[in-house]
Order: sequence, then C-alpha cells, then structure tokens
Amino acid sequence: MATATTTIPLCLPSSSRRTRTRTRTRTRTARSGFVPVRAAIIEASRPIPAVPVGQNYSTKPPQKSRPSTSAPVLLSLPSRLAEDIQAEARALTRAVNATVYTPEFLSARYGSQPFKVVSRAVEVLTALGSFGLTLFLDQKRGELDRLKRVRAIQLRGILTRLGPTFVKIGQGLSTRPDLCPPEYLEELSELQDSLPTFPDSDAFECIEKELGVPLESIYSMMSPSPIAAASLGQVYKARLKSSGKLVAVKVQRPGIEDAIGRDFYLLRGVGSLINRYVDFITSDVVALIDEFARRVFQELNYVQEGQNARRFRKLYADKQDVLVPDIFWEYTSAKVLTMEWIEGVKLNQQEAIEKQGLKVLDLVNIGIQCSLRQLLEYGYFHADPHPGNILATSEGKLAFLDFGMMSETPEEARLAIIGHVVHMVNRDYEAMANDYYALDFLSRDVDVSPIVPALKNFFDDALNSTVSELNFKTIVDGLGNVLYQYPFNVPAYYALILRSLTVLEGLALYADPNFKVLAASYPYFAKRLLTDPNPYLRDALIELLFKDGKFRWNRLENLLVQGRKDQDFSAKEALQPVLKLLLGPGGEELRVLVIKEAVRVSEAIAFGAAFDAYNSVPDFVKPIISNGSLNGPFKLSEGERDQLIELRDRVFRIWSLLRSSDNFDPSILQPILQVLQEPEARVFGSRVAGGITQRFAARLLQQLLRSPTPTPS
Repeated sequence: MATATTTIPLCLPSSSRRTRTRTRTRTRTARSGFVPVRAAIIEASRPIPAVPVGQNYSTKPPQKSRPSTSAPVLLSLPSRLAEDIQAEARALTRAVNATVYTPEFLSARYGSQPFKVVSRAVEVLTALGSFGLTLFLDQKRGELDRLKRVRAIQLRGILTRLGPTFVKIGQGLSTRPDLCPPEYLEELSELQDSLPTFPDSDAFECIEKELGVPLESIYSMMSPSPIAAASLGQVYKARLKSSGKLVAVKVQRPGIEDAIGRDFYLLRGVGSLINRYVDFITSDVVALIDEFARRVFQELNYVQEGQNARRFRKLYADKQDVLVPDIFWEYTSAKVLTMEWIEGVKLNQQEAIEKQGLKVLDLVNIGIQCSLRQLLEYGYFHADPHPGNILATSEGKLAFLDFGMMSETPEEARLAIIGHVVHMVNRDYEAMANDYYALDFLSRDVDVSPIVPALKNFFDDALNSTVSELNFKTIVDGLGNVLYQYPFNVPAYYALILRSLTVLEGLALYADPNFKVLAASYPYFAKRLLTDPNPYLRDALIELLFKDGKFRWNRLENLLVQGRKDQDFSAKEALQPVLKLLLGPGGEELRVLVIKEAVRVSEAIAFGAAFDAYNSVPDFVKPIISNGSLNGPFKLSEGERDQLIELRDRVFRIWSLLRSSDNFDPSILQPILQVLQEPEARVFGSRVAGGITQRFAARLLQQLLRSPTPTPS
C-alpha cells in the first residue's frame, strides 16, 4: 500500500531541559489514517504508563524488572480495582482547578468587562438580526422556498461563527424536522460533528500539558487530523501503547470557557429583563439559564464527563442492546478525555444503517426504552442525545457517547410523570391537574380546579381517541398553552427532559414521519403502573381502575394489552403488589370495592356458564327448559344478560392476557395461596363468599318472583 510521509518538527520534554527539537513521521494510509510514532525518540528508561481502566487483561500487562521472556504476573481483581481507583484519583487531581459555574463567577469575571460584553451583544444581534431581515426580504420577493438551501448554509455559518453556545442551539434544531425544512436539517446536522477544527499542534500541546508526558509515551499511533469536531472540542483516533487498544481522544478547544461564559452572562441579562417585564412567561427564565449553564460548564470538565459515563454504564449498560464506552483514567484530565473507540453509524444516516441490515426504528425504540429507564427508573439521564452522540453498531446495539450534559429527575417527579401520562391517555383530567403538585409545577396552595377545563379542552382534541395518535410535540405545545395561562413554575430539570424526548422523536421522524414517541413509550408506562410496588403508583393504579365505586375492567385490559408489549413485563409482578395492598392494614376501603366486584364477576361467570350450557342444547329442548321465555331459563332483561356476558368475556380476556405473557408460570399463584392462608385473608375470603351467597340468593328470589316473558303466538 502506498504511503505519503511528512516530517514535522515538534517540541518534546527531555530530562535536561524542558524542550528540544524532535521530528515525527506522519504516515497516511487509506485504511487507518494513523500516525506511527517514532520509537527512536522515546527514552528507554521512561516508565511505561499504568494500565488504564477497561484494558483487556487477557493480554500481557507491562512487566517490571523481568526479562521479556518471563511469564507475566497477572493482576488480581482487587489489584485492578485498586489501580482503577488510583488512576481516577490522579485524574481528579489533574482537574482540581476546573471551573465550577455559579452566577457569582460570571459577575466577577465579566461584570468588569463592559466593553467586551457590549461588543459581543452587538455581534450576536447584528448576525441574527441581519439573517432575520434577509428571510423577511426573501418572503416579500416570493423567493423564500427557492433560496432555502442558500439560507440554511448561511445560518449554519452564522451559528458556527457565533461560537459553541449558538452551535448547541443549532444542534437542537437539527433534530426537529417538524420545525425546520429539510434543507435546514441537513445543513444544521453538520454542526453535530463537522465544525471547524483548531490547529493539531494546539491539540497535541494540550494533551502533553494536561497529562504531563509526551504523546509518544502514551500512543503508538494517532490520526493526523481530527476525525470529528464538536462544539466544545475535537476528537482523534489513537492506539494506546500500553495495551494496543483503539481509543477516542477528545481535546478541548482553546479559550472555550471564556467564550461560553460571556454568552451566558449576556443570556442572564436578557433573562432578567424577561422576568421583570414579560408577564405571560411565568417561569423563572434566569433559573433555567443557570441550570443550562451549569450543565455546559460541567461539560468543560472531562473528568466529570468520565465519571458521568461510568455511572451511566453501571445503570444502563446491563441491557445487551446498549453500549457505553470504557474510560481510560490514566490518560484523562479536565481538558483531555480518552475513552474506548466504538465503530458505528449516526442514527440519522438511514441508508448506511439499512446497508448493515438494521432498521432505524428498531434502534430508535431501543433509545426510547433506554431513555425511559433513564428518566423514570434511576432519574439519571443523558440530556444531549443528538445524532452525533448516539451510534448504531453493526451488531444492532445503540452506543451512547458524550456524557458531558447529564441531569437528574427527583424521585417524586419520576413517579408523577408516570401517573401523569397514564392519566392523560385515560383522559382523567382531574388527576392530571393534581399531578402538577408532585411535579413541583404548582405550590400546594394553588387551586387546580380551573385548570381541569383547560386540559380537557385541549386534550380531548389532541388525544383523538387512541394513544397511537399522540404526538409528543403536540402534547408539549398543549401543555405549554396551559402553562402560560396559569401560575406554573417549570423546574429546570423538566426543560432538559423535554429536550431529550423531543430529540428522540426528531430522530424517529427521519425514518417515519408518522412515528409517535408516546405510542412507543406507553407500554413502559403501563408496565410500571401495573408492576411497581411504590405507594404513589399503587394509588395511581387504584384511582385509574376504580371510579364511583365501580371497577373499570376496560382500563385494566388496556393496561395489560399495552404493558405486555414491554419486554420486561412480568405477570407475577403485576399480581403480587396489588394483593399485598389489598390485604394490608390500610386496604379496607379497597377491600370493600373488591368484594363488590368479586361478587359481580362470580355472578357473571356463573350466569355466563349457564347461558353457554343453555345455548348448547338442541333447539327443541330449549322451550322446555325456559318455560317458553324468550330470554332463556333466566328471568333477566336483554340488557342485564348482555352486561353479564360482556363482563365475563372481559375477565376471561384479561386472564388470557396474563397467561399468554412470555414469563407466565402457574406457580405465580402459589404466593397468593400462601397469603390467602393468613388470618386477614381468611376474613377477606369469608366476606367475599358471603357477598356471593347473598347475591345468588337475591338472584334466585328474583327468578322466582319475576313474571316470565311470554312467547309470541
């Protein structure tokens, strides 16, 4: 294979003085694009870096004071764990001076720089104002559609020149085909990992300065130029010298902290004006800006990002279809991050994904399920899931990258979100309004009764009778209209949740314009409501199933139909928490309702069996059995009979749904039988039996006293 060789003079630390002239040979190959580092310039006495976390220990580790022919001494698991902890501690030490965002920090740094701040404000207003004026003139001339591509390229250039804060805004817009025309989507998607790069020499100098050792002692090969450039840094592909593993090395842009800080200082000023003078926005805009700024500044600390990745991997990479890269702590600092290299295709590259025999919607569904676990199980979620941060591997796995922007959902809010979605789907608007207390949208002293009609007016149209019609953007817009009319205060974490889910829906819309995130998500919500023993969700389930003293079997059937679509649904878990609640010390009110419903079901099953037996006999025998009645042997109206048959059939369908679950096992009833032997359960059982006996006695008396319906002559 032909290669092109370039010799470049660089500076390298030595034992006698800080710098000296050295050369590096760059070899470009069509296959790897790597740079082999000259071994001749590496001193033989230089110690080999410690084995990083994530190394495959099936390979031979570096040996100390032994000939190369000796058998290696493999590290034990506790030793590897200790080395991992030590490497992370050293990385934390290297990042000890990383900036932590506070409003006071911004005021102290930029409050004394009025000329720089005003200059930046003029720059932003001029750039965006001139672009808006251009669009206005295009519309006036009737050329808006014809010039879309040109204007999209211009907008991408403007956002790029304005810097990382506005690049992130463009990244968010690039995943919203419902907001931007295709031409804008294509151009803005370039902002995800195709931004202008900064000089390689600056990047290599940053690596050596941050890690304190020359490049050649860390990497045996490195790509001669970045393989991706993002808003905060750029990424190189390299091979670790210690283990031979391929890694991605992310290096922070020079001066990025100052540029971002100045923009947030300006945004806080705008937010203060909005809080003071714009009455229809009731949320604390400054608080939202502070939350976003705090997340962005956390992104600037790559050690924090490494810790985020480790936590994310621990929580969510237990699923076989989710992949999270390892972090190599020994080669990580506040401005340099070294992580496992993962080959993959961005989710918005549908053609490339399909060439690998994969389906974009299958991968999006994996992302949705993982995101639901993030938001609603552990509350720790990836707040920046744009296409550049999520890859599809050839094995059909979904790889998450870039863990700089993470957020957390409070536990009470996680439970309230689940209940809120289920209440919305079932049009229980009173319960929806009460959910806003738990979501921390409203203080407890606010009366929610006026909000109920507003929710009903919007969602009765938006729901359009089935969950499959629900569009997340429509829901967000509808809730937004309600939020503006009433004294809501949207928590900062909620804005990041909306951003995360709208990005996922945007990715899905690339593959299917009719895709609905909530329709794909609802099985998870139904499963959690049916199986989670948390008291809040148990109460929400009871409120959903019981209405005005009656059990709504159609709601239970719908929950089971949806919940069993979730791959983790367990029929056993769906039965036992309800039983524990029913027989617990605080379940008397529920027991009264269940006893009434058990009597109704027993009656329906008994009468249904009798009806079936009657219908199975020959026609000439039926008049003898029914004594000439049109309605069969029982003196029931046609409406009563239909109600009993409908209830019997629905109960049988629900039982069939439970039995047909993948993990159904008749042994799941054994714990129920054990619980029924407890004193409380025996009392409950006797009350049910007594209720059934009374009901059947009443029915028998009814049959004896009611006049039969005569057969027409």
